[in-house]
Amino acid sequence: MQNLRHIRVRELLKRELNEIFRREFPVELGIVSVSEVGVSNDLHSAKVFVSSIGDDKAQQRAFRAVRKSASKIQFQLGQIVALRYTPKLKFVMDEARNRGDRVLQILDEIEQGSQQDNPDENDQIENH
Repeated sequence: MQNLRHIRVRELLKRELNEIFRREFPVELGIVSVSEVGVSNDLHSAKVFVSSIGDDKAQQRAFRAVRKSASKIQFQLGQIVALRYTPKLKFVMDEARNRGDRVLQILDEIEQGSQQDNPDENDQIENH
């Protein structure tokens, strides 16, 4: 279990990085945000999970822009955050939302398939 300091640093980094993304990235890229930050035990490095809204192509474009601006983001974060060491940031595309959307799509397909397989059951349920 992480101690309170780790939790506070994670939340601070998440909040400040979201503010940097809001200021630095144009609306044309979509909304780019930090969904989670994981910090190492020594607080020297952090893994930043980045997500964006849009189709796969738009998400890839936004993530490339983040990776291209990584050193600038790192510098700005160092100016804002008062820590002994500014963690070295590693940006990772957050796929959790895409996986969740895919699961919902599969569930919808299963539901539609079961309705087509048992049309009499559906009629009986609706009549009662």
